[in-house]
Amino acid sequence: MKYALCLIAALWGSAATAEATSNADGAILRALDKTSGTTVDISIRNGQVATLGRLKVVLNECRYPEGNPSGDAYAAMEISETGRSGTVFSGWMIASAPALNPMEHPRYDIWVMRCITS
Repeated sequence: MKYALCLIAALWGSAATAEATSNADGAILRALDKTSGTTVDISIRNGQVATLGRLKVVLNECRYPEGNPSGDAYAAMEISETGRSGTVFSGWMIASAPALNPMEHPRYDIWVMRCITS
């Protein structure tokens, strides 16, 4: 409950200072296999599906600060797992704050690195 209140307060405060964003063509995601310790970068376009083991990653949208393509990335994603109902993750991830809205999975961590602009 305390975490949820802090998150709401942080989001409320950031709404007042919201910056204009531009839409990108896709995103670069980084995935960590917690079992082997290996990482892999995934290049994915908006609307495409990428697979990682039993996970299916759908990128809905990637945004970046207007006029600053190398700036912070905001990615809307849905991640599901074969054999499991529902989604493992559904929402926005922010490159500069991956712990703000992380994916909870026993084997994999996935986070957004940057948007693809060309």
